[in-house]
Amino acid sequence: MATHPALTPVRLGRLDLPNRAVVAPMSRVSTRGDGVPTPAMARYYARYAAGGFGLVVTEGTYPDDRYSQSYPNQPGIVTPAQVAAWRAVVDAVHAAGGRIALQLMHAGALVQHDRFRPIAPSAIPPKGARMPAYGGGDGPFPLPRAASRDDILAAVEGFAAAAARARDAGFDAVEIHGANGYLIDQFLTTYTNLRDDEYGGDVAGRARLAVGVVRAVRAAVGPDFPVGIRLSQTKVNDVDYRWPGGTAEAETIVRMVAGAGVDVLHLASEGRDWVDGATLDTGVTVTRLARAVTGLPVIANGGLHDVWLSRSVLADGHADLVALGRGALVNPDWPRRVAEGAELAAFDAALLRPDATLTSQAAWERARAAPAA
Repeated sequence: MATHPALTPVRLGRLDLPNRAVVAPMSRVSTRGDGVPTPAMARYYARYAAGGFGLVVTEGTYPDDRYSQSYPNQPGIVTPAQVAAWRAVVDAVHAAGGRIALQLMHAGALVQHDRFRPIAPSAIPPKGARMPAYGGGDGPFPLPRAASRDDILAAVEGFAAAAARARDAGFDAVEIHGANGYLIDQFLTTYTNLRDDEYGGDVAGRARLAVGVVRAVRAAVGPDFPVGIRLSQTKVNDVDYRWPGGTAEAETIVRMVAGAGVDVLHLASEGRDWVDGATLDTGVTVTRLARAVTGLPVIANGGLHDVWLSRSVLADGHADLVALGRGALVNPDWPRRVAEGAELAAFDAALLRPDATLTSQAAWERARAAPAA
């Protein structure tokens, strides 16, 4: 087999990567409730670097202490203790030969706890229900209140300040979470954004928050620090949603965020079928469209642990990098296995539960330490 295209180098802004295999952000909610990353988390992320992934993107991390936290045990990057603990994670990844980006995430309406009443574009009950596996309650999500202009400005400032803290903690890049049903995506989504001000209405208005966050983050970290944004049509609480304007809407969104100053676009399908999640109404994939209209590198996501599918996505020009979630959980050395032509381990659905992650991590560490037979 010829060299898999995922194993070839690529550049994101000023960041050179040894290959195009990315660990997708996955909520692991492994802190002790204080938002401080733990030594076990450092080992968890370093595991992917040791396995050969060119870039590791962290789980969604809350950027401010107002309304951004989604999960009770979610990590933050707000306090000095949180920043110092993330620095230890970064050091562990770098020591293993990897590069790491921090994903900055504002929950918006999708809050799994009762510490505050969440904010959202409009006071609309979210679809679906809370996810007890992520450490919160069950039952419906709470009714959010419509964010005021001051709330919006504070959220933008929170993203920017957190990005600067991430840069100072040694991260190689930041990724803005604008996908999967959280705050920025709620502004982009027609049925959760019923605003009649400049942040609502047509797609340009609904994308205004995303643009504002990108611009503020860019200003905070400077021109040379890599900044990405993750976008999706589907959501954790609505896997069927598609941008109603189809290809035209997708083009507007990616043009606007690209013009605001990102270095890379990460276009996600909610953890499942890339073909279904990426194909727009005209038959073009959203990833290919984004590459064509922005000229930026694009990360594709959704079932791309499949060696032949990821090869096709890259070789046929649909994307520049592939991000693996569940495939990375079960094969944290996926790039090395692909390079060696080794068999991939079968997926274990139990690993999707965040509380199973560190258990599997401990088992993996014991297996590595065991003497060869």
